[in-house]
Amino acid sequence: MAALRSQSELVLAKLGSGVVLLGAPQGDKVNLVAVVSKDLLAKGVHAGQLIRAVAREVGGDGGGRPDMAQAGGKDPARLEQALAKAPGLVAGQIRPA
Repeated sequence: MAALRSQSELVLAKLGSGVVLLGAPQGDKVNLVAVVSKDLLAKGVHAGQLIRAVAREVGGDGGGRPDMAQAGGKDPARLEQALAKAPGLVAGQIRPA
């Protein structure tokens, strides 16, 4: 989990603005981490809500702060499917200007 957190923060630093959601299978479990840039926090994107929705797809749960959240799950076979839902979830969180 620590490696995922570190990697997600590195990717976000390179992006400057964005949402980074990383997941990795570990044995028969899944670890997930989400980070959100400050400008998108101001637009309503919430890492805790995002990670909770993605974690449900892999049979887990999670949560966290608006800027960083982590979760675990029990079904690594569904990881790719869960991560594919992220763009739509993020788009649904963005408040209109």
